[in-house]
Amino acid sequence: MKPVRLLVLGALRRRGRAHGYQVRADLESWGAHEWSTATSGSVYHALKSMAGQGLLVTHETVASEAGGPPRIEYELTRQGEREYLDLLGQALADREPSLDVLGAAIGLIEDLPRERALELLRERARAMREWRASITAYLPEGTDLATWGPVGEVLSLWLSTADAGAQWTDRMIRRLEEGAFTMAGE
Repeated sequence: MKPVRLLVLGALRRRGRAHGYQVRADLESWGAHEWSTATSGSVYHALKSMAGQGLLVTHETVASEAGGPPRIEYELTRQGEREYLDLLGQALADREPSLDVLGAAIGLIEDLPRERALELLRERARAMREWRASITAYLPEGTDLATWGPVGEVLSLWLSTADAGAQWTDRMIRRLEEGAFTMAGE
């Protein structure tokens, strides 16, 4: 999954209807150009591509007073809304999304009802623990990975990643359970 698709759909969903410059400005105000692939060109490409896929409807507006061409405004279709919520859910539940996809999903998490967000994050935490268990399942009792050379370092990296991912996810779950953020429907 590309973070640009999720970010653009999320920005449009929050605005309701917007032209490309507004979407790009929103993403830049979130700092997305620093931590994701959401560049100016990728935003406009995503808008055109998703309009062609039926995820967005286009509206041509009047030309600017400065004499420029008419602007095209974009709006989510029902299919676009479903796609957005599906992508958001996948990114939150996945045990190994890229950090920019996970960052986009966390930045947009308030678009979900609290219970749905908790369900997805619990699924992610469970997947992280299952991944960790699958790494250690075939290791002999008392294994010292430091003695395994580079392979031991790879296994150590995976274990550390699984542990850190589960810890962070558990923290996020606790925050949501304690009422952090204003979620959809609240």
